[in-house]
Amino acid sequence: MGIPGSGLAKGLAVTLRTMTRRSITDQYPEVQPELPPRTRGVIGLFEENCTVCMLCARECPDWCIYIDSHKETVPPAAPGGRERSRNVLDRFAIDFSLCMYCGICIEVCPFDALFWSPEFEYAETDIHELTHERDKLREWMWTVPEPPALDPAAEEPKELAAARKTAEKLAAQQAAEAEKQQEDEA
Repeated sequence: MGIPGSGLAKGLAVTLRTMTRRSITDQYPEVQPELPPRTRGVIGLFEENCTVCMLCARECPDWCIYIDSHKETVPPAAPGGRERSRNVLDRFAIDFSLCMYCGICIEVCPFDALFWSPEFEYAETDIHELTHERDKLREWMWTVPEPPALDPAAEEPKELAAARKTAEKLAAQQAAEAEKQQEDEA
């Protein structure tokens, strides 16, 4: 056991240290803050990638994603083929008054249709206006930053390494065959 009151002394030391530091005030409305690259602001929708698979809406723990769609038939790609049906997105909305910004919808989207946007200034005076439709979500998509560059010191992914080795073996075999063919001709 420690000395009685040592916890109180440590707490007072932290308080005194903090009191002697100069405070830094951000002049927020006039000066925009520098946000970290992976800031979670709002969710942007890249509508062209959405296939209306409904995974985001099903996995959302708050049930704040609303999706409506209809099916359309697509003519066959080649003569003699059969018609296909595809889902067409009618409505995609997110109720940000319910959203807890967990990011599950972004993680489960298999077609990369949802992204984090660093936009954070979307306050409304009426809670009903916090349900943003696909037009607003599409606008936020253009504020999504590019992914960071890959680390040059990182290890090459196993898939790429295997593909590169296979390609090198193929090239070596082709070079050996070409060399053998030249020897046979000479």
